[in-house]
Amino acid sequence: MGIGATAGVAAVGGIALTAQASDTSSSSDASSSSASLAFDPDAYTELTTTVTDTDGDEHAVTYHFWKAITYVADPVDATYQSLIVSAPVEIDGATVDASDAPILLANSIGGYMPSSVAEATGVGAGGGGGGMPGGTLPSDAASSSAAPNANGNTNANGGATSSNQLLALAAGYVVIEPGARGRTLKNSDGEYYGVAPAAIVDLKAAVRYIRSNKGRIPGDTDRIVSAGTSAGGALSALLGASGDSPLYDKLLKEIGAADASDAIFATGAWCPITDLDHADGAYEWNWGANATSSGSQVDQTVSKALQAQFAEYQAGLRLQGLDGTRLTARNYDAYLVEQYLEPSATRYLTALSDSDRTAYLASNAFITWENGKASFSWDDFLTHVGARKKNTPAFDAFDLSAGENNLFGKGTAETRHFTAYSLKHDTTGSTAKRLDSDLPEVLRLMNPMHFLVDQPNKARTKHWWIRLGTNDSDTSHTVSANLAAAAHTLGDDVNHLYYWDEGHGANTDPGDFITWIAKVTGHRAKAKK
Repeated sequence: MGIGATAGVAAVGGIALTAQASDTSSSSDASSSSASLAFDPDAYTELTTTVTDTDGDEHAVTYHFWKAITYVADPVDATYQSLIVSAPVEIDGATVDASDAPILLANSIGGYMPSSVAEATGVGAGGGGGGMPGGTLPSDAASSSAAPNANGNTNANGGATSSNQLLALAAGYVVIEPGARGRTLKNSDGEYYGVAPAAIVDLKAAVRYIRSNKGRIPGDTDRIVSAGTSAGGALSALLGASGDSPLYDKLLKEIGAADASDAIFATGAWCPITDLDHADGAYEWNWGANATSSGSQVDQTVSKALQAQFAEYQAGLRLQGLDGTRLTARNYDAYLVEQYLEPSATRYLTALSDSDRTAYLASNAFITWENGKASFSWDDFLTHVGARKKNTPAFDAFDLSAGENNLFGKGTAETRHFTAYSLKHDTTGSTAKRLDSDLPEVLRLMNPMHFLVDQPNKARTKHWWIRLGTNDSDTSHTVSANLAAAAHTLGDDVNHLYYWDEGHGANTDPGDFITWIAKVTGHRAKAKK
């Protein structure tokens, strides 16, 4: 949702966020020279907005806004390699000091598409490029605003981040929104310059810019909390997992990133579309028995082959769940039901009135409600969700039609296979016998599991907020659960739960996320003296 000179309203997670901005003063143009990475603390515009919190209370917020600032010295495309900054100075008439407040780094990336804040005129105005994994454009395509669904949630990629941005500002936090290159960008020579790993390199460069400006930029640069949804959630998780990894140094140097740390303090990831090199197998393990929206079954020979790949991969991870269970393909269904799905249904049903609960249970007889707890089987849960979102393979399509095929394109090649299985079964007439030699490294740079399992990164974030809708079939439920299990196994603080009956992009507890930020960062708002 953009907050500019006109009023805007979005309903996210059942919360009405009303914004009215007015330009009350202006200092200087906030656009910094691409040759200088020094933040100008005086180059802001003062704006006012009204934010309605999760309890329905309105808060008048005055904030300083820095419009698009290029965060690298040698940008490939400054339209995308720039960020905006919003820092509160007055909330409900009380002057606040945000100099040591947490920084919410909220990206609006969806479908690994380009995301730009170049034309943003206020907080929450960061926008994506549209399009989601799988080469489709569903209702959750990257957007800064969207109409709510029947449950009061938007499915826009901004659904998680746009509510978080406004609530964070009203809580006294600094909000920084970075743009980033995306997979569809192509130069005049026909070369794709936003394919992997461009987006994560850009986000790291944004963090380096922020941290290099400690004392000049508002907020505590040691308390950066990343947030993103879908592909943006995947990149948020990767940003947290890969902090200060030398694997990215050459790429960061090429674009003139600041000489500073790119580690962040905490990660918020909603429905992350990640672990892409193993996502096809995970998807079939989860959704292989579900029909498509047309009612047809996917090729079961392919589905079963991919499920076998997932079983091998999962066994090799040697992960323990949050309850101590060694997670395998054989027991993962029971783990998901007991650890996430039944508690999610229980929370949902408990919050209903007696009459609404009775009606819901009558319509969903697969749920047993006893002593205030919901229980059901994995198979019944899959039937309840219904149609799977994607065909098979879901991510590395045999015909190169998936968005991820474009994500792993290179040079003038718009798409490439990135798994040996799909290359072997290619239907486009390719004569290649093996994957391109650069792909293993590119896949490593795009996968947080490398930094959590293969080679645990000491500079990773130690605080994780992970969310997923139970009806989300954009990827496998094991993806976020594995991410949580990997971080938990390393001893990190993990807050992970599922939203009952919600789909891709849901964010039903944004107020809790804002509270969690204060808890993990130890922040206490202070008045300005």
